[in-house]
Parts: sequence; structure tokens; C-alpha cells
Amino acid sequence: MPEIKPVSGVAQAIATTALRAQQGRMRIIAENMANAGSTSKVAGGDPYRRQAPVFTAVKIDGGMGVRMTRVDPDMSDFKTEYEPGHPSADAKGYVKTPNVNTLVEALDMKEAQRAYEANLNVIETARAMETRTLDLLKR
Repeated sequence: MPEIKPVSGVAQAIATTALRAQQGRMRIIAENMANAGSTSKVAGGDPYRRQAPVFTAVKIDGGMGVRMTRVDPDMSDFKTEYEPGHPSADAKGYVKTPNVNTLVEALDMKEAQRAYEANLNVIETARAMETRTLDLLKR
């Protein structure tokens, strides 16, 4: 006979996977923002390329959770600026800058924070339900 897990335990396990995924997402966003102003170390070379997390649904404790399975580079074009005296400038005087839009990254960070908080609330609510149920059973 399969083990029967309390619903709140399953909810906590699922929410925990989401917490880990959002934590990883926030780390990637922070890395993107930290490198938004970087340039190549060599003249005409490519600068930092924006990274994007990829999530996959995973089966966990009788439900479906989520996991960040990999990080893919954003293959959109780099921005260019005309700065002929810059050490990273190519032969025509253009410097490639990262394909990171800090406004988009800030909005993504806010969304990740809200998702993280929502999953914390799921865990807190599940614990409160368990506690209340145990209190009722004691009577």
C-alpha cells in the first residue's frame, strides 16, 4: 500500500521546489544586472551575454513542482556604442555592450520576489492548517 502523505506536506514540498527555483532565478537576474555595464576584455570582442533560467516541471510527493534545469544564453543582439578611444572598440570604433536591459531585469526580479513570497505563504498556511488540525484533534 502506498504511503499516504498529508495534503499540507505535499503542498509544502511543492512550494519548497518553487522557492529553490525562484532563488536560482534571482541569482541569475542579479548576475545579469551586475554585468550590465561590462565590456569585452579584448578589442572587438563580445561582452557579457544575458542569461535566462529555464524551468521544468518535476513530479514530487504526489504533485508537480518546478526546478531550474539550466541557464541558457540570450542570443539577442548586443548593443553598440560609438567610442573610438575605448579599449574594447573594434576597428570602426564601436564598442559592444551587453544585451541586458536593467529595467527588464528589475521587473523580473520583482516578479521572482513576489513568487518567492507567495510560496512562503503557502508553506506558512500549510503549517498553520496542520497546527490547527492537531489542536482540534487534542480536544
